[in-house]
Order: sequence, then structure tokens, then C-alpha cells
Amino acid sequence: MMYSAVSLRSLHKYLGMVLLLPFIAWSATALFFLLRPAWPEAYASLEVRALPLEEVPDLVPQPGWLELRYLRSILGPHLLVREASGWKQLDPQTLEERPWPDDASLRRLLEDAMQADPARYGRLVESGDGSLLTDTGVVISLDWHNLRFNQEGRDTRWINRIYEIHYLRWTGNAVLDEVLGVFALLLLILMTWTGARMLLRPARARAERSRLAAAELDS
Repeated sequence: MMYSAVSLRSLHKYLGMVLLLPFIAWSATALFFLLRPAWPEAYASLEVRALPLEEVPDLVPQPGWLELRYLRSILGPHLLVREASGWKQLDPQTLEERPWPDDASLRRLLEDAMQADPARYGRLVESGDGSLLTDTGVVISLDWHNLRFNQEGRDTRWINRIYEIHYLRWTGNAVLDEVLGVFALLLLILMTWTGARMLLRPARARAERSRLAAAELDS
């Protein structure tokens, strides 16, 4: 009995030592996610600035259109339609798919949208391959099909990294990280079990002593 108790206590201690680093990571990152500092700025939506409509063309919905949006930006009118395969941007006059804008047009569209928050986006310094970089370190990409920007700043990348730490994605290998995560959870379950066994053992021992004492009295 004594050997079993010592072994259980030792196993619990060693499990705690192995899980010390994950425990620290879980606790610190959980506190961060609870407080969420810089969250609104890091995941703020950067929208194309819509201008008042000058006129609305007489559009005849085509078979397969599930939804449409019509708006005007600094580049002119945009017709966005959603089909079963996703969003698509069409020329409002010909209804042909609208090609990707040239670099100058893309910069105009983005710089117009960046006016909504100059402190965050600063000034556009580089563009290419659909991704744009500002002097504040924000990387911006455009989904031309539904006319939406996606922005990622230093704070966004920092928060994403904390997210990876919280879920034990430490190696960069998805399969290995998943295996290690499952292994850590199994160790946590085992540690909880050993702790519960040690917690309940004195109660069982007292009950056993009471039973033996009662049996002696009866005899």
C-alpha cells in the first residue's frame, strides 16, 4: 500500500514537471485571450470606400445569380454577383467578368480606403502580386471578386502567434503538432487521475479503519 502511494505521488510529480511548460503557455495565453489587448485594431475591417451612386443600370438577373451588389468606388461602378461557385465581379455594361486592376488603379483604391484610419495604415510603400505593404508594417491583400480588403499588421501576426502557442502548434509541422497536442492532453488527463486518486485515498483509508474498528468491537 505504501509503495503504491509513493509511486502514485511520484508519477503525479513527474507528470507535473513534464507539463510545466505547456501549463505556463496555456495560462499566459488564456489570460491574453481573456483581456484581448489590441484586438479591435488587429482585426479591424478595411472597407472599400463607397461613393454615392450616380445612376443604377437596368440589370436583368442572369440564371445562376444568387445575390448581387452594385456600388461605386473611386475606380467607378462595380457589379458583384454571387453564384454557386462564389463571388464574381462583372462589368456593369457587358456583364463580362472584370479583369484584375492594374497596379496604379489598385493603389488608388487602397489609398482611398486607408483614409479611414491613417494612424494604422500610414502610407503605401510597396505593392505587387495583389499584396500591398504600408510604412506601418500592415500587409493588405484584395479579393477582387467580392471587392474586400484583408489587412494584417504586426499586432495581428503577434496575436496569431499567441494563438499557435496556446494550441501547442510549436513545431510548424501540422501532423507533429497535432500528435504532441493529443499527447499533452492525455498526460493532463493522467495527471488529473493521479491527483484525484491521491485526494480520495485518505478518505478511503479512514473508511477502511472505521470498518475494521467496528468489526473489532462486534467481535
